[in-house]
Order: sequence, then C-alpha cells, then structure tokens
Amino acid sequence: MKPFVVGAWIATFTLLGAGAAAAQQGGGGKVAYVNTQAILKQTPGYAQAESTFTREVETYRVEVQKLQATLDSSASDFEQKSVMLSPTQRDAKRKELTGQQQKLEQRTQELQQKASTRERELLQPIQTKVNSVIEGVRAAGNYAVIFDVSAPNSGIVTADKSLDLTQRVIQQLKSGS
Repeated sequence: MKPFVVGAWIATFTLLGAGAAAAQQGGGGKVAYVNTQAILKQTPGYAQAESTFTREVETYRVEVQKLQATLDSSASDFEQKSVMLSPTQRDAKRKELTGQQQKLEQRTQELQQKASTRERELLQPIQTKVNSVIEGVRAAGNYAVIFDVSAPNSGIVTADKSLDLTQRVIQQLKSGS
C-alpha cells in the first residue's frame, strides 16, 4: 500500500485565473508559486486525515499478509505431500491453490481500490479548501498563474523566494479566512 500521498491529487496544481488570458495577450501578468505539500502539512485537519488513512491502510495490509501466509502455507504443504498424492489429487490441489491465489489477488485489488477511495474521501474537503484559498490569493494579488513547485516534473528548478506564496496560503488556512 502506498503512504498517504497527496501528489496524486495535486500533481498539476497549476491555477490559471482570469489574468492568464491577459498575460497571453501581452498584458503581462504576475506569476507566483506555492509548495502544496508544505501547505497540506500545515492545513488544519490534514494530520488527522493522514492518521486515519494510515490506520485503515494498516488493517488492509495485515489482511493481505494473512491471506498471503495462508497461501504460502498451503503451497508449502502441497510441495511436501505432492509425491504421496495421486495425479487426480495433485491436479485438484493445484486448482485449489490457483483459486486461493486468484482470491488473494482479487482481495488485494479490492483493498487497493478501497484505500484509494478512502484517501479521496479524506482529502476532498481539504483539497477543496486549499484550492479555494490559493484561488483567493491569486485573485486578490492579481496573479495570472500560480505554480506548484512540489508537483512532480513541475519544471521549476529555482525561483525568486519573493514569489513564494506558501506561507501566505498557510496563514489564511489557519486563520480560517
């Protein structure tokens, strides 16, 4: 299972506002950036959501481990006793092991989907709030574009620290504005 990662839901967290059209038409527009991973870590409710998710995923991991241990034990038992079984019994046992393997794979996939759904459920309200605050900062500051420097492959290697709006967004989130 993957850790509580927000990069997936915020991978291209580039906000384009009405000022972007003006920037494209040569009207110039201000550009800034944020670090959404740093923002999320400071967002009220995020730590609790992360803790809840981690606890739930751990129960899924334990379930999959138990299923795998059962399958491994059955396979080991089969290997030890296969020489004593008739060809028909060996075939039946192989089919049984194949069925167990398929059940394990199916349950693992179900739990991965459940974890992914649960992660979205926990993050959606936080994501909406963060997006809203960033959009508010963008509009209030008349920024054309705000980039997320924490997004994978953001392409931003370095930037002027005066363009970093991360702390402003965190302050607004904490103040509830």
